[in-house]
Amino acid sequence: MANPSAVCNGHLHHHHQKQNNLLKSGIYKKNGITKGMKKNGVSNGTVYRKKFVEHFEQAPMYVAVLTFLGFGVGTVFGYLRDFMRAWGLEKRNIAAEREQQKDFVPLYQDFENFYTRNLYMRIRDNWNRPICSVPGPQFDLMERVTDDYNWTFRFTGRIIKNVINMGSYNYLGFAETDVNALKTVTIELQKYGTGICSTRQEMGTLDKHVELEKLVATFLGVEDAMVFGMGFATNSMNIPALVGKGCLILSDELNHTSLVLGARLSGATIRIFKHNNIQSLENLLRDAIIYGQPRSRRAWRKIIILVEGIYSMEGSIVRLPEIVSLKKKYKAYLYLDEAHSIGAVGTTGRGVVEYFGMSPDDVDVLMGTFTKSFGAAGGYIAGKKDLVDFLRTHSHSAVYATSMCAPVAEQIIRAMKCLMGLDGTTQGQQRVQQLGKNTRYFRRRLHEMGFIIYGNDDSPVVPLLLYMPGKIGAFARRMLEKNIGVVVVGFPATPITESRARFCVSAAHTREMLDMVLNALDELGDFLHLKYSRYSKSSHPELYEETRLELED
Repeated sequence: MANPSAVCNGHLHHHHQKQNNLLKSGIYKKNGITKGMKKNGVSNGTVYRKKFVEHFEQAPMYVAVLTFLGFGVGTVFGYLRDFMRAWGLEKRNIAAEREQQKDFVPLYQDFENFYTRNLYMRIRDNWNRPICSVPGPQFDLMERVTDDYNWTFRFTGRIIKNVINMGSYNYLGFAETDVNALKTVTIELQKYGTGICSTRQEMGTLDKHVELEKLVATFLGVEDAMVFGMGFATNSMNIPALVGKGCLILSDELNHTSLVLGARLSGATIRIFKHNNIQSLENLLRDAIIYGQPRSRRAWRKIIILVEGIYSMEGSIVRLPEIVSLKKKYKAYLYLDEAHSIGAVGTTGRGVVEYFGMSPDDVDVLMGTFTKSFGAAGGYIAGKKDLVDFLRTHSHSAVYATSMCAPVAEQIIRAMKCLMGLDGTTQGQQRVQQLGKNTRYFRRRLHEMGFIIYGNDDSPVVPLLLYMPGKIGAFARRMLEKNIGVVVVGFPATPITESRARFCVSAAHTREMLDMVLNALDELGDFLHLKYSRYSKSSHPELYEETRLELED
């Protein structure tokens, strides 16, 4: 058997504290209720200090059948249209190989592009819509039309005003244009300009970066932090600096693409565990300790667990207390991506660590972005000083990427000081509390209407299941007609039977705005037959019993 103490070595901080054995009931889904928890939503004894309720209701069987049937019909007609294009009966709009290159390795695989040509193009008008205002609780949209079934678009010159924004990650409402709020940002813009024109290791480290990094470390309660100019690159370019060949990455199956790319670039061995499934993760950890590396059976140099705070397509919150217990038990490292959770959950907006009442020292690598709750750009990695000092030298972002510009850094500083109360007001706390109220209200009303929604009751990411491919375009178009902007998502970004609309709730949304959206959803849900939930619905929230949601076989 491999020596557990030999599994984790190198530059990351190491935890040696022993833990009692975890409950091994695991997590599985039954009629939409996550099992392994008490019926009132309180999970596993004292592991959780607060109520933890998540919903993943399965659709009725007829919905799944009709969804597959819809894709089947679309596929048949797609092949028919490809046949017509091949014989010149229909205009070919997509790029194709030249006849002179028919013996070359093909650049465009017809089968690989089949979905894009024949399904995505039919509803492409629902994505990439250009806006022409700040992405606050409302925005202005540039109207566009198509004359060739979404292959090309032309702008009409008309602006659609005051569209309710239910798609941007503006969780705390800091994406704003208030002159007084942006006064310090304006000053920094005039002082530093817009560009740095250098990397952090050369001439690109400003006093604003030092100030921001100290503030981030204080905000998170850790020893040190480092900021980067791009949130995506914070994951993809730093994970390869932390792990490499001979290391093992255990990644949640629903992790963001930036985590997936970073893991692949690292050269480490990657193994996937089921989403938020503690038993699946423990099985992989146990096997990694017992069997070690393939063929050689040597102990892994490092074992690192990659998870997110809030999963952006599911709206679920990581089961952090149980994962930390496993991490300590098996002497592994934990990398926590708080892109969607920092600022959005926790009593003071400090993310899932605060949400669960845990210590920042329980997480080896704390990662987050400033692109969502802080209304800016970039990301950070925080933790022990040894970790951050190592990244300052070895991070690809620090060595090669242009550093964050000063006005963006100032925007983050002003938002973070507001959250911490360092601006002399309680506005930051009010925003966090308002986001929580809006989130719970919006989710509760959708449940009562009979929609199937995924995720945790405290998550501001609210996926509403549409299922059938034909309803994706119809839903988004009808909502825009009611002056509501939404994000719709389908295969391959989601499982083929789980197309959805994803709402992002903001503290800047007023109750009137949310009610307008809910009333539109109620009407559209009846029109498109989207109310698939089999749970009992109540117009009296105080009588709504969570325990009654579990159905018997």
